[in-house]
Amino acid sequence: MDIKELFEKKPMIKLHEKLFPCPTSAAMELIGGKWKSVILMHLIDGKKRYNELRKELPTITERTLSLQLKQLEKDDLVFRKVYTKTPPLKVEYSLTDFSQSLIPVLQAITEWGIFAAEEKGEFIFKEK
Repeated sequence: MDIKELFEKKPMIKLHEKLFPCPTSAAMELIGGKWKSVILMHLIDGKKRYNELRKELPTITERTLSLQLKQLEKDDLVFRKVYTKTPPLKVEYSLTDFSQSLIPVLQAITEWGIFAAEEKGEFIFKEK
């Protein structure tokens, strides 16, 4: 179904046992919120371990990162690979084939975020 036909017929979209009135709201169910798209953006370059993500996202709490990764995995947006069976576990996270289709969208959001920061805010760099 193309976009024009979709908006003419106006079907409800069922996702996670919830009904959504449009594809945008259904998409935001999967990638909305403060951290999901940020985590996905950080996985574009390849696999990352949990602590690598924590270092790249210093303002996210451990609990939030853990919960968001679990939800992204449940939604088939992140693949979690465990390499060892005994502690310490080696776990890597990566994008799934399904979430690879989000890369252009995530990059566009990032570019718009840069534009918005330049127009409406400012960049603050850490001193070394």
